[in-house]
Amino acid sequence: MAAAAFYDLEGTLVRTNLVHTLGFYAKNQPGLVSSLKKSAATLVSLPVFAITDQYSRKVFNDLYFKRYKGQSEDRLRFFAQELFETVLKPAIFPGTYELLEKSRSLGLRQVVVTGALDVSVDHLMAHLGITEYVANRLEFVNGLATGRLLPPVMAAATKASWIRVYAEREGLSLSDSYAYTDSMSDLPMLSIVGHPAVVNPDMRLRQTALHHDWPILNLK
Repeated sequence: MAAAAFYDLEGTLVRTNLVHTLGFYAKNQPGLVSSLKKSAATLVSLPVFAITDQYSRKVFNDLYFKRYKGQSEDRLRFFAQELFETVLKPAIFPGTYELLEKSRSLGLRQVVVTGALDVSVDHLMAHLGITEYVANRLEFVNGLATGRLLPPVMAAATKASWIRVYAEREGLSLSDSYAYTDSMSDLPMLSIVGHPAVVNPDMRLRQTALHHDWPILNLK
């Protein structure tokens, strides 16, 4: 059977996280006063985001994506290219290109499973040559974001569930597949493939990898 390499994105293939993307869009709000207020609110929220992300990815998502409420879908898409050029492209880890090249040489399908927004990563995926990916999607009503996500919400166990369904549909062998992530919240994703690996891990994930004898990669 065919197999795939499944990648988390932020912190794994690139050094940015969701807050960098939100900060970029906040700075590009129409009107100087509005932009400054959005940027200041984002900065103030950074410690809250960090704490809730450690506590619960679901709580983090609920708090984080509410920051997009009222943003125009057209504006998000308009600035997506600039976001890629100024924020995401410079943040690609040097080792990312080599990892993807080696993975492709093994005949593995390249699949990114990320909690980032689809509109924010489309250009990055094209740059990396990845055509198969799933990302979070904002709900829009009359062209404006409601601050809610459309299901399924890509986080923690949901990523693993999506991978299982995807592999079954595409006829892929999970026992022959690989998974890469930097986050302890993605432990379910690592646990369902035959070849898990951790990338730039924090202490908890590093200890887990050592316990299971999983490869530890540094792409920085």
